[in-house]
Amino acid sequence: MGMVSTDEFKVLLKGKGLKITTQRLVILEILGRNPGKHLTAEEIYNLVKTEHPEIGLATVYRTIQVLMELHLIDRVNFDDGVERYELAHEADADGAHHHHHLICVKCGKVLEFEEDMLEGLELKIAEKTGFKVTDHEVKLYGYCNECGGKTD
Repeated sequence: MGMVSTDEFKVLLKGKGLKITTQRLVILEILGRNPGKHLTAEEIYNLVKTEHPEIGLATVYRTIQVLMELHLIDRVNFDDGVERYELAHEADADGAHHHHHLICVKCGKVLEFEEDMLEGLELKIAEKTGFKVTDHEVKLYGYCNECGGKTD
């Protein structure tokens, strides 16, 4: 997903019958400007503060909740107990987003991976068990390029 413009965010909010508020736009823009960064609420707040000192931390938290409920942003959790956020990926036709995160166990870097090879597996699961998978999130743990798979 490329950079999303303010206008696109406005259209998105309007399309969902929502008020276009500064807070909402600012937070969407910050996440849009930092793709793949997986910012925490505090990090988002610190970035908001530089441009909009009048927006408080509580408002940032509330806005994040709202944007999550609207599926405009996703919560990402990398098992370090810290909740991070990113813009929701363009949903597929069936409304599922597929996230693949590659997590380096040495330096903690997180890379996003866009390929979707699991759809076949989801179909097999449906055929065998009747369980319809609507979404999945994949985390692969290993060593990034810089850490080079070295386990010293």
